[in-house]
Amino acid sequence: MLKGKHAVVTGSTSGIGLAIAHELAANGANIVLNGFGDPQAIEKDRLNLEHEYGVKAYYINADLSKGEETRKFIEQSAQELGGIDILVNNAGIQHTDLIEDFPADRWDAIIGLNLSAVFHGTAAALPHMKKQGWGRIINIASAHGLVASANKSAYVAAKHGVVGLTKVTALENAGNGVTCNAICPGWVRTPLVEKQIVALAQKMGIDVEAAAKELLSEKQPSLQFVTPKQLAGAAVFLASPAADQMTGTTLSLDGGWTAR
Repeated sequence: MLKGKHAVVTGSTSGIGLAIAHELAANGANIVLNGFGDPQAIEKDRLNLEHEYGVKAYYINADLSKGEETRKFIEQSAQELGGIDILVNNAGIQHTDLIEDFPADRWDAIIGLNLSAVFHGTAAALPHMKKQGWGRIINIASAHGLVASANKSAYVAAKHGVVGLTKVTALENAGNGVTCNAICPGWVRTPLVEKQIVALAQKMGIDVEAAAKELLSEKQPSLQFVTPKQLAGAAVFLASPAADQMTGTTLSLDGGWTAR
């Protein structure tokens, strides 16, 4: 379905981003991976994409918390791939604390990577997409882009910002072949969430699996984690012809979280 398309997925060396990269590649898209991690493990993942799906896969390391570096990363990706058709803005970090105790540097870091990088990446990718008359920008937001939780001021602010930026991007490009949508996951058992589960287990004096159930019961009525593969399937759908007239929307995969 995506044969010959060129896709950039940020934060794709593990978790959700890597699952999306695999699903896009399985549908024929060439891939640029990005993110931090063990160089040998990243190279293994890159080779796996090429060998398993018969596509071209590249890895470009860049610090997306810096706007200029984000824009250079997009241009380098376009050069390696021969263009950009699909941009998945997925990279993100988290920190929890009361507003009055929230470290200013952690606020800046979260806004920088979770929101500003989406802006800079989008701004750099749009000229390529508009020139060819086709493009898909897929922003990985969060249930926290639609509702709030205590102790997550920076993350909630950033993800609400991503949802707003998604709408503006869609309006500015309506009718020119470029769409922009946001996927809003609920709890996904990524390394980021696993840290929260472990912290909750320690706080409550319970084991990790009991803490995982406690975390789910607080927000997610299905009491099941969303899987990276499910999110990857949603990303492929948004890049497919079925979603040609779907733009400026939020697609919630949250087990009923935001239905309350």
